[in-house]
Amino acid sequence: MGGWAIAVHGGAGVDPNLPNERQEEAKRLLNRCLDIGISALRSNLSAIDVVELVVRELETDPLFNSGRGSALTEKGTVEMEASIMDGPKRRCGAVSGLTTVKNPISLARLVMDKTPHSYLGFAGAEEFARNQGVELVDNEYFITEDNVGMLKLAKEANSILFDYRIPTLTTCGGSAAMENQLQMNGLPISLYAPETVGCVVVDKQGHCAAATSTGGLMNKMTGRIGDSPLIGSGTYACDLVAVSCTGEGEAIIRSTLAREVAAVMEYKGLNLHEAVDYVIKTRLDEGKAGLIAVSKNGEVACGFNTTGMFRGCATEDGFMEVGVW
Repeated sequence: MGGWAIAVHGGAGVDPNLPNERQEEAKRLLNRCLDIGISALRSNLSAIDVVELVVRELETDPLFNSGRGSALTEKGTVEMEASIMDGPKRRCGAVSGLTTVKNPISLARLVMDKTPHSYLGFAGAEEFARNQGVELVDNEYFITEDNVGMLKLAKEANSILFDYRIPTLTTCGGSAAMENQLQMNGLPISLYAPETVGCVVVDKQGHCAAATSTGGLMNKMTGRIGDSPLIGSGTYACDLVAVSCTGEGEAIIRSTLAREVAAVMEYKGLNLHEAVDYVIKTRLDEGKAGLIAVSKNGEVACGFNTTGMFRGCATEDGFMEVGVW
């Protein structure tokens, strides 16, 4: 075994003009999450416990698009989704359409641990949350002033926005949103950063786990489900590797991006870095995305075809890095 390793992300696709203070704020949060994960791993917590712990921290901080600070639907509400997967025996749990659950990732964990199912959504997931006694809050808890303003801009542009803090939109107005001709399922969108959050971990025993959580797209249709709660697309873990993805959800779904990393390692014999590079370069077609991954041997890797990705990683041998570009 190569020792433990951990990686976290806060979304792929970073505006080149992102203010330095915003970059530093993101780096501080990523560093804090790494410190939490490192401490837990040194205390011999299992990989599945660590990914839940770290993603809960990311959901609680409003900086990225998960939990509090989630992107708003076309109706101005929040619908969150998350998934978690334990490499040993490939156990998994996922949830969608959450409106009152403070930490969606923990409800996904309960789906995995406490039900015979893998995925619960909307009213059924909310009922399960009440029955399990998880912490619930009003939907207004998740809504921030920044998000309300960016939803207004998205509606003026008649567009879906991946990120809800786009500097150029605030100065150029709605018309600028349509200048980018990138498309999703044949329809024009404005692209910046999804800012989905995720964590992957391999513990001292070589067990891998992954967790991903998001509020989805700004101005998305109510009921839209992205890649984050879909096992094999946004999240995947097995006895070999753990992966969490972020980016253009529809492209990640089409390519089953997370599972592809494991597949090329299994079937083509690629190592972790080769697998991540291969998948990002050959499996996204024209989609934009990124991912983080760890292997059972204690390796850690990230890859993206966007301008940047909020990310951080650390290994037992003392390596630690946080980056944006």
